[in-house]
Amino acid sequence: MAGNSQRRGRRTASKKGATKGSGGKGRRSLQGKGPTPPADQRPGHAKARAANARSKRAATARPAAKRRGGKGSSELVVGRNSVYEALRDGVPATTLYVQQYVDSDDRVRAALQLAGDRGDVHLMEAPRPELDRMTDGLNHQGLVLQVPPYEYAHPEDLLDAAAEDAEDLLAVALDGVTDPRNLGAVVRSVSAFGGHGVVIPERRAAGMTAGAWKSSAGTAARTPVARATNLTRALEAYQKAGVMVVGLAADGEVELPELDLLDGPVCIVIGSEGKGLSRLVGETCDVRVRIPMPGGAESLNAGVAAGVVLYEAARRRA
Repeated sequence: MAGNSQRRGRRTASKKGATKGSGGKGRRSLQGKGPTPPADQRPGHAKARAANARSKRAATARPAAKRRGGKGSSELVVGRNSVYEALRDGVPATTLYVQQYVDSDDRVRAALQLAGDRGDVHLMEAPRPELDRMTDGLNHQGLVLQVPPYEYAHPEDLLDAAAEDAEDLLAVALDGVTDPRNLGAVVRSVSAFGGHGVVIPERRAAGMTAGAWKSSAGTAARTPVARATNLTRALEAYQKAGVMVVGLAADGEVELPELDLLDGPVCIVIGSEGKGLSRLVGETCDVRVRIPMPGGAESLNAGVAAGVVLYEAARRRA
């Protein structure tokens, strides 16, 4: 009984005594933490990872010029109109072959005038059988223009160009685009919106032909096209360098206006108009984005799609 009374007494004293407080130790938890830091200063955020990768790359920067993406093959432009338009549009050329005793019309005279004005195009006269042999019997109409092999850049060259300009990379990679005119249009858009270049795969893709040069409206002379042996590995190397890889897809999980990555280092990947992104390239992308099209069109060609996204990127970087 006495023991029970003591326990009741202790319980009563406990209830009536002073409650245990924090002793002021919890005041810090009541204090504000200040404004939310920028995205590139938040641990784990995509922009923070990109910023860290950029600083590491800058610390281990290697001298520019380096491996190249190889050379294309030489090309022949045949026919009076095609030769004239290629010379007019600034397509690189080494030699203009003119058939002996060719019937000279306005196009022939204009082509000869353009070649002479450029000063770096050799004029060669050749008999018709020789031009037939060169062109495998195509209807050359007495004019054949030789276009030299294109000197491709290496994908890492674009990173170095951006670093030299103290800018975040803005590039476009093409996956399965086989029309040279689309390639030229993309080069033109990249140049117009301040991009650093275009990446294409070595196989099953359009190269820098005379048609691509013409579609670029001369911008291919100042906007590099890099060729990758394996596009997926090239994109993975970009990711290791802190570049966000954004794929365009009709079923993308994010709409373009909602994408918050375009003001940092980014490579935009565009697939073919019919098939879109290949499976491996699509899985490599950090995010897949769709362009809202209220008009109901199912897709845009590569040149138009590139222009839309590059404009949005340039607007956010301004």
